[in-house]
Amino acid sequence: MSRAGPRRAPVFRTGQTVPASGIYRVTHLRHRLPHEVTLLAGQTFPRCSKCKDSIQFQPVRYAATVQADPDFKVVVYELPVLEDEEQDPKSNRIAG
Repeated sequence: MSRAGPRRAPVFRTGQTVPASGIYRVTHLRHRLPHEVTLLAGQTFPRCSKCKDSIQFQPVRYAATVQADPDFKVVVYELPVLEDEEQDPKSNRIAG
């Protein structure tokens, strides 16, 4: 009898269309630890102002009812670099 392993969340990249509203984990490939961002279905996955397109998005939690509220509008075009979140490349820790 075989057992299926845990299902991996799909990975999305800058420029692709957000398939479902919700919270996504953002992984920068070089300069920062993962963090989360809320995105709405139909928008475009944003780029990072520092590493440009070298980031990945994975869904953490979907929030389909968010778009049912016509007053809820969030548009993220670019993820900013925050000075206190700069990472020390040697220790793999965030400086600050």
